Amino acid sequence: MNVKLVNQPLNLIEADLTVEFLTAQQLESHPHHKLLTLAGFKADSEQICPLHEHRLLLCGIADEESESLRSAMAAVIRTAMGYGYESLKLAQYSETAFAPLIEGAVLGSYKFEFYKSAPKPSALREVLFSTESSDGSVLDETLLQTVLTQTLIIAKATNFVRTLVNQTPDDMTPLRMAMTADTLSKSNNLECTILDPNGLEDEGMLAMLSVGRGSAHPPQLIHLAYKPENPKKVITLVGKGLTYDSGGLSLKGAASMVTMKMDKAGGCAVMGIIKAVSELKLDIEVHAIVGAVENMISGNAYKPDDVLRAKNGKTIEVRNTDAEGRLVLADVLGYAQEKVKSDYLFDYATLTGACMVALGPYTTGVMGHNEALKQAWVKAGASAGEYCGILPFNRHLKKLIKSDLADVCNVSSKPYGGAITAALFLDNFIDEDMKDKWVHFDIAGSAYTESAWDVHTYGGTGAGVRMSLNWLMEQCK
Repeated sequence: MNVKLVNQPLNLIEADLTVEFLTAQQLESHPHHKLLTLAGFKADSEQICPLHEHRLLLCGIADEESESLRSAMAAVIRTAMGYGYESLKLAQYSETAFAPLIEGAVLGSYKFEFYKSAPKPSALREVLFSTESSDGSVLDETLLQTVLTQTLIIAKATNFVRTLVNQTPDDMTPLRMAMTADTLSKSNNLECTILDPNGLEDEGMLAMLSVGRGSAHPPQLIHLAYKPENPKKVITLVGKGLTYDSGGLSLKGAASMVTMKMDKAGGCAVMGIIKAVSELKLDIEVHAIVGAVENMISGNAYKPDDVLRAKNGKTIEVRNTDAEGRLVLADVLGYAQEKVKSDYLFDYATLTGACMVALGPYTTGVMGHNEALKQAWVKAGASAGEYCGILPFNRHLKKLIKSDLADVCNVSSKPYGGAITAALFLDNFIDEDMKDKWVHFDIAGSAYTESAWDVHTYGGTGAGVRMSLNWLMEQCK
């Protein structure tokens, strides 16, 4: 989708279709009010009414806030893609609303049809934004152009992540994920280090190696780095990259195995974030480190009752091989802290179904020790159009992962607070000096959807990308 800014009044821009957003109050004074009323249009949120004879497409909104406009723009784009029009145009609503409208257009138009034998192309090619506002005022073209450039980079990085997540486990294996990272490093001038099983063994990453032991596809550690001169901060992003999760010997039910290609969403997210950071040329050093593994069954698979030694020397009692992501992250977090001295450490993982039970399918769980830092991330998420909710640590839940056999157990002894106990497990692998600089994001609910909502279509959502770039850009000010 080609999105452009045109420094002309809306009525002078040539396009096949004009888009208007209306509240219920604005509907009453609209020139086509009578016709719209006959059509049953009430300007309800995201209700759409085409007036083809007038080359108008109207969409209802609750208000002109960013969240309403982002969702409405996505609804408009999906509708317009079903018509034969090649271009549409619309006015501005405010300087702060421009980015959400761009996101609505780019993210709402995303389609993943790689596996379709006969993809259905859309005639719609171009979305043109006027510098003129809906109230007739003219906004600053230079400022709008800056917003357009930045937002397109962020939205395209989000779609990059969605495409990675949507690829099947047979196509996006750990090795293919590493190859994708290597290609990204070449196109975006990033440093790239890949560790194969021999390299992982040399680094003492035995927990991660054990998870991948049952698979025909060997695990890979991916380390991408963006290093500008004299960076203001150094940030490390760690991603869980389970290219497929069968549950291992603690085998998932058949229904639960469907969509498990999404278990790599955390690893894909950090790759998308560093892609955008390098294209935005942010004045911060960023490291994106991914543990790419496949959790399968075989005669060589790791087992419940195994005791694994992580990179930091701590031992882990395995009681459930389907709690594998935290084992991978235990080693990758250890590697990240040893190799990079960071100001902040963040990890992204589709870690627990319990997070979805606690917060619903749209919200990312935010956990850690630093209350101010967690609140800053909730604010960054809200500003970027991503929902976040804080799940609190407490010392009593920590007791539930105590092991009589090893230093820690990989699952809780009780079926409550599962998202929090998983994060508390990871806490065992965070160095003392990083405790207040670390935040864990559980994106199990927010990373994948089987029904369209907001700007999201079926499949990967790119959860974490937009809010992270919002937070990172704030660090550059």
